Amino acid sequence: MRGRYHLRQFHKLRKTHQQLRSTKPSLDEQIHLGSYPSKKELTQKCKQSNNDSEIVRWNMHITNLMRNGQYEIALDVFDSMPRRSTISYNAMISGYLSNSKFDLARDMFDKMPDRDLFSWNVMLSGYVRSKNLAAARALFERMPKRDVVSWNAMLSGYAQNGFVVEAREIFDRMPIKNSISWNGLLAAYVQNGKIEDARKLFESKKDWCIVSWNCLMSGFVRKKRLDDARRIFDKIPMRDEVSWNTIITGYAQNGELEEARRLFEESPTRDVVTWTAIVSGYVQNGKVDEARSIFDRMPEKNTVSWNAMIGGYVQCKRMDMAKELFEAMPFRNISSWNTMITGYSQAGDVADARSFFDRMPMRDPISWSAMIAGYVQNDCCEEAIRLLVGMRRDGERLNRSSSSCALTACAKIAALDFGRQLHGWLVKIGFETVGYVGNALIAMYYKCGSIGEAHYVFEEIADKDIVSWNSMIYGYARHGFGKEALVFFELMKKIGVKPDDATMVGVLSACSHTGLVDKGTEYFYSMNQEYGITPKSEHYTCMVDLLGRAGRLEEAHNLVRNMPFEPDASTWGALLGASRIHGNTEIGENAAEIVFKKEPNNSGMYVLLSNLYAASGRWPDVGKMRLKMRNEGVKKAPGYSWLEVQNKVHTFTVGDCFHSEKDKIYAFLEEMYLKMKREGYSSSTKLVLHDVEEEEKEHMLKYHSEKLAVAYGILSIPAGRPIRVFKNLRVCEDCHSAIKYISKIQGRLIILRDSNRFHHFEGGSCSCGDYW
Repeated sequence: MRGRYHLRQFHKLRKTHQQLRSTKPSLDEQIHLGSYPSKKELTQKCKQSNNDSEIVRWNMHITNLMRNGQYEIALDVFDSMPRRSTISYNAMISGYLSNSKFDLARDMFDKMPDRDLFSWNVMLSGYVRSKNLAAARALFERMPKRDVVSWNAMLSGYAQNGFVVEAREIFDRMPIKNSISWNGLLAAYVQNGKIEDARKLFESKKDWCIVSWNCLMSGFVRKKRLDDARRIFDKIPMRDEVSWNTIITGYAQNGELEEARRLFEESPTRDVVTWTAIVSGYVQNGKVDEARSIFDRMPEKNTVSWNAMIGGYVQCKRMDMAKELFEAMPFRNISSWNTMITGYSQAGDVADARSFFDRMPMRDPISWSAMIAGYVQNDCCEEAIRLLVGMRRDGERLNRSSSSCALTACAKIAALDFGRQLHGWLVKIGFETVGYVGNALIAMYYKCGSIGEAHYVFEEIADKDIVSWNSMIYGYARHGFGKEALVFFELMKKIGVKPDDATMVGVLSACSHTGLVDKGTEYFYSMNQEYGITPKSEHYTCMVDLLGRAGRLEEAHNLVRNMPFEPDASTWGALLGASRIHGNTEIGENAAEIVFKKEPNNSGMYVLLSNLYAASGRWPDVGKMRLKMRNEGVKKAPGYSWLEVQNKVHTFTVGDCFHSEKDKIYAFLEEMYLKMKREGYSSSTKLVLHDVEEEEKEHMLKYHSEKLAVAYGILSIPAGRPIRVFKNLRVCEDCHSAIKYISKIQGRLIILRDSNRFHHFEGGSCSCGDYW
């Protein structure tokens, strides 16, 4: 009642002031009513108010102005005061810090004629909050006097930023410690994973409060040391809800649901956190129906509860149930929407994921990253890139996740120009050489056909990890520069980086692509002894490919038959591919028969065997393979090639008649064929899987998609720049031969990426040395 009475009086007073316009309000009234005076009026008033009680009132005005964010007006008041106390300066410093104006606070502190302990402590806290711990420590050491607040400020600063040793040093120097000091160091140990140090500190003192007991118990839970956590729980003098929730969560998250459920039932009081902990435990252990049963019994649910249950349905790909629960939510947060976007993306339904994304009332960086990742996972890479551009247009700052996903999209569709543009954005915001963004840049460049730029990024990465080295080894291997890949491998070992499974796949691939049979064999058989790596399926596949390409088919076949585990389809496929190269029908048929059993819909294996039959002139068998594919419902993946010209991707299929410049392209190829024949080119008609006349076979080979793409590149890309063409399938032998001639006649560097590797054509030869 009294509050309402004063509010009525305030409005009445304000109305009176508005009516009496001829009477100028006093300065105090102007401030009280929110109508702030000019600096001249402030100066005049302050000259009239020079006693201590007036200074106190002005200090209070400064404090109130700062609380309302009016720090510029507060400065006018401060500047107009004829006499200021230390409290006046302290009010300004505290106000600036509360308004995130650290530099202004520091300047005010430096100008103070006299400082008290509060002045030093508030400035010290400002340095700590801004994470400038070096400056905080320098100020701390300069302090003429310190109290427990000063020491705790420094201890807290070190603890919160992970400097546990420095925090302990401050703690040990403290002349007087209070509960904040002890709890601060205990929390520092727990938060930084130093649980044994936390335990020793805890045992050195008896009178810990319940917060401390819970803190230590949570540390053991984080370390999955449930027996130790339970011992702490059992010793707690008086447990609170946090105690019960912590131990229940620990058991639930570690799969001990029976004990978690028993404690849940035993808990004297259960709040929403208790219920959510047990629901989350069942969800995390894949028991979503049991989780739903408990969820439905919850007397009260919060957003975390709903999100946990929705996340459970998403985890087991029951998106219909997830959607039903989402629509029933009385309140949603951004995490609710992000979970649905991720769920639909992982289920392969990017249209629904995008629908949820578009409906979001508010988005955060995770929302954008989830949608971009969804597009990339579902091979909608152009949409992913467009969304990233939209993200920047909306003023959303790029983060590591969205950047890495976008770089993966660029790598998949070989959008080199956009990848370079994205690289430029990353340089501006400082992400270029940070962790997995740097590694994603390496992968993007080498997959887009620019191994030189990949090498440049590698050199710029300050802290190279195993992924950085593996990316360069694999990149050089895929480009056919096996010797360079092995140089990286030896350098990696020399500086003490231990190879892993992926490293050896890259090394063996490098040997395979370059024909380094003896070197590859040596690496393969020394993997276990030298690096402790047991060869896996991928390593055997590389070895089969290595031996098979070199014509050592029997040796490759024996290796497959004597593997310590069941060979997979890829391993048998490598043997089939080698059989096709060397025309060994017997081994090829044997390998193909096993592949068809393991992967009956693998159209590439049918094509390989058909090629083998065609090269041997076994046309009836080619026909049988076509019939078998038709009967099994196996469809051959259509071949297509593409290249990027001025940020636009141009795609071609065999005999393409839809491109806007098709007439120009075909005319160029006709002219080029005449020049190629004069140079000695002849079509590889044995590759045509049809029993037709040689002239017709030659015509069928002439307009393969990679030839059309190369022709368009020469017509569209200025001389001196590489032409980068990409194909979804392996390049055929005839196109490989033709592009060598084209590179010589046109004097152009042509880089072709097929499904297996890169080919660098220049001056009539290829980087693969025709060993591919």
